[in-house]
Amino acid sequence: MDLMSESVKRNTRVRKTRLDRVGNEWVLKECGLKGNPIVRRERGVLRWLGHVERMSVDLRTKKINEDIRLSEHVKGRTINLTMSSRARAALRKVGLEKVFVNQHGIPLEGRMIHAINCTRRISPYDPRSKQCIYSVCRKYLNEVLLTATEKYKNVTLHFNHRLVSADLERGKLNFQRSTGHGTSQPEVVSKASDLVVGADGAFSTVRMQLMLRPGFDYSQRYIEHGYLELCIPPTEDGEFAMEHNYLHIWPRGTFMMIALPNQDRSWTVTLFMPLKQFRDLDTESALLCFFGVHFPDAVPLIGEGRLVADFFAGRPYSLVSIKGFEDCLILDQLMDIHGDNLSVVLREFSQIRNEDAEAICDLAMYNYIEMRDLVNRRSYFIRKKLDELLFQLFPNLWVPLYPSIAFTNMSYRSCQANKQWQDQVRRVVTCTDLGNILGDAEHLPEVVLHPPQPRALRVGHLVIKVRLAERHHRHQRSPRADKRGT
Repeated sequence: MDLMSESVKRNTRVRKTRLDRVGNEWVLKECGLKGNPIVRRERGVLRWLGHVERMSVDLRTKKINEDIRLSEHVKGRTINLTMSSRARAALRKVGLEKVFVNQHGIPLEGRMIHAINCTRRISPYDPRSKQCIYSVCRKYLNEVLLTATEKYKNVTLHFNHRLVSADLERGKLNFQRSTGHGTSQPEVVSKASDLVVGADGAFSTVRMQLMLRPGFDYSQRYIEHGYLELCIPPTEDGEFAMEHNYLHIWPRGTFMMIALPNQDRSWTVTLFMPLKQFRDLDTESALLCFFGVHFPDAVPLIGEGRLVADFFAGRPYSLVSIKGFEDCLILDQLMDIHGDNLSVVLREFSQIRNEDAEAICDLAMYNYIEMRDLVNRRSYFIRKKLDELLFQLFPNLWVPLYPSIAFTNMSYRSCQANKQWQDQVRRVVTCTDLGNILGDAEHLPEVVLHPPQPRALRVGHLVIKVRLAERHHRHQRSPRADKRGT
């Protein structure tokens, strides 16, 4: 979407992403891998404004696609979304949380991990407080948001408009408007605005225009993995074919399959794997053999005929990181702080969210590797059990990675740093000769922890000495962090 309103001129200078300096090294270290996983960087921008009702300016939303509310099938990416507490907080701000949580969202309490021998085990998201995420259909989500947006008198929606070029110095945008007749030439429509917010997707035309400007740094790389959607239909009696309050995953090292429940009792099944493996499955027999070996318990649920039909009817898509609701919430909070002074708001928003945009790409890549590979490792199982124990004993001190991302408003960069100091503690626990130091903290190395004051962590007779580094304290009390209030 492209959102235009009367406001101040935009600041198009953005900081260069730290793809090579931070992202790859962090993912390699955290996953214990050799090689070079590459992350595609995306800057999520605004998809929803909580302030539109009180803004006196005129807002026009241009969208290339047709109105999805009038279409039975939607072209493009239809993969389900999982909604965490961050998304719920943004939806709560505009009065839509209950619509999704109570009327449409399906709660997911954890992962149901399917082994290659058809055994299964549960990995809960939050065994301490039993919080959950929600499976939501992307089409339904967009339909509700569009309908809610139409209720604002200062918002006008235009469909079937494709942005083809832009003069951002003058705020002029040129669209091609489809007339709905296949043989007729598209009509060219030009609009001008003082502010242009580009939120037009992974292949953004606005970003392409910005890349032509001096001083705009941009980096983009791809991983050699893609995804393809399949489907598990309801049973003959119209019920779910599997336990529906879990995200089902089939981790197989370099590839995996997941399944998310839908309201109609079907499952959206998504196969993630290297694009070369997709290309190698070029015959019906090769596909059925592949699934019979790697996903034997899923074949009867999908059905051989449907599996073949769905697989060869589609094509694998590239993986992209999707976010946006929290961006909207933070932008809304900044507008509260600065009184809708967009000149200040947009500058501070870019400063605050840039490092989080980098962090979420690293975290998304780590989560992908964790789901397809690490969950099968014994070291991961031990670490998770230790995390659960320490979270039960010290809920304000030890918050594991996944709960910190899904169930708190901690910044993504802080979630990343939080995991790093937890890894330091684990290394102390596993690498120290406990028999020589039981009850003696002085023999333990000092560990820099994230909490705002010094404290000691005691597990049984083991005392781990911790201190708060002065440099870390200064970082936590930076003016930017104070302004954000997180």
